[in-house]
Amino acid sequence: MQPSSTNNITNEARHDMMNELLSGVRLKGLEYRRVEISAPFGLQFGEESDKRLAYFHFIGQGSAFLRTRSGAVHQLACGDAVLMPCAGTHDLYSEDGVPLVSINAFEKVQLCDATSEISVCNTEICRSKNNFIFSCAMEFDLGWLHPLAHLKPEVMHIETVPDYDPQIPAILDVMTKELKAKRPGYSVILTRLADVVAAAILRRWVEIGCNVCGWVEAMRDPKLAQVLSALHHEPGRQWSVADMASEMGVSRSVFAERFTELTHSTPQQYLGNLRMRLASQWISQDNLSLDEIADRLGYGSAASFSRAFKRMTGISPGAVRSGLLPEL
Repeated sequence: MQPSSTNNITNEARHDMMNELLSGVRLKGLEYRRVEISAPFGLQFGEESDKRLAYFHFIGQGSAFLRTRSGAVHQLACGDAVLMPCAGTHDLYSEDGVPLVSINAFEKVQLCDATSEISVCNTEICRSKNNFIFSCAMEFDLGWLHPLAHLKPEVMHIETVPDYDPQIPAILDVMTKELKAKRPGYSVILTRLADVVAAAILRRWVEIGCNVCGWVEAMRDPKLAQVLSALHHEPGRQWSVADMASEMGVSRSVFAERFTELTHSTPQQYLGNLRMRLASQWISQDNLSLDEIADRLGYGSAASFSRAFKRMTGISPGAVRSGLLPEL
């Protein structure tokens, strides 16, 4: 095989792997709010959010300060967008010293099931001076990227995304126009665009924002990316370390050392976690039977799969079917 052909195969494996990893991320908008408000203002968000709730904020006109739950303050200008993966209680305010009011305390107009509009404006001030903010509470789960959970920053900013996704500025421009013009159907368009921008911010973080984690660096190793891609495509195969090393084209010792160095887990630990994550998804989302899951993942019976699942996750498959999710 020519070198160029080999490079194409390894590049495809790396891209397939990244696509699969990102496809496992759950980023689902739960509640969207269009806010038009005059300064001075102080808005508090996320008082009741759980650890998996993220927030997205876009400043369509005006500016604001964002104070995170840790107390860090970020200045947001017109056109700025941020994703807060584990938001907790946080504030958007116009200036220091302004009293904070829960976003839930304002009267809202329901536009559709998940979208509402809040208007708190000083009628003596020209509308061009008002602040337009579009916010979204999102269900957020890293899925296959769970090993990166401890590296999630409080705030992921849009600023580096346009350099790599040149279509994003155009999307933000459309969001600004829809936010201000309130044309028929604007709420539907805004919610879809907010989802796209939030996903773009997340993708950029995965690509460059967490280089300190060797697990993502593994995606940049073409041979190791090929192994990981094979594991994800055939999780039920009875993989041995020798099989994985052969896939990579190196000795068992070299493979095991390289794999552990970059993923921070042994090959068998990685495979086991992969299987349990798949099983959790198939139980909670696809409602598959334990017999079918056991067959897909290479277990001899539903009973042997259930024992392995309980040993590795600490909970039973039945608990997952009832709504409890394992921490993997």
